Amino acid sequence: MSLRPDLAIIADHVEPGARVLDIGCGDGALMAALRDARQVDARGIEIDAGNVAAAMARGLSVVQGDADIDLAGYPDAGFDYAILSQTLQTSRAPERVLEQLLRIGRHVFVSFPNFAHWRVRLSLLFGGRMPVTRSLPEAWYDTPNIHHLTIDDFRAFLRDRAIVREREWFLSGERRTGATAANLLAAHAIFLIRRA
Repeated sequence: MSLRPDLAIIADHVEPGARVLDIGCGDGALMAALRDARQVDARGIEIDAGNVAAAMARGLSVVQGDADIDLAGYPDAGFDYAILSQTLQTSRAPERVLEQLLRIGRHVFVSFPNFAHWRVRLSLLFGGRMPVTRSLPEAWYDTPNIHHLTIDDFRAFLRDRAIVREREWFLSGERRTGATAANLLAAHAIFLIRRA
């Protein structure tokens, strides 16, 4: 099974045998890969009923829930890793969601599309319209994205709250790109963070 590039990076950096909570787990592709390759004890939360059913059909422990309201019941430090992949920008209260993740997991993976990518900037500059790109494929009126963040926005958010950046990775398409000028050149970002 081939994972989406950001999920592959996350999968490569989760310790074998870890306890993992995947929030917005989709059809469970990452959880299944972690279970099969790293013997991870994975649990998931997913808002879409069809994805919950698909994940459960893979033999995964997934509940239907909303990251904005359903994380409070999880215990402090109940997981080694909490994962929020391509979901932060769709949450209604991203700061509260991140606070909960940092409470629940000793380490937290967060991945998101970078709305400052050069293609997005050019689309706005020359077209004057919200872009539709490979990484942002929905039109403005049909997108689940309600918070348009950039890599520099997220770095500032972490710095202002004294949240530790353990690692960061950047993608341009399916290829990794360096941290230099990532805010301009990377279409996606993956951060591994923790409390100070």
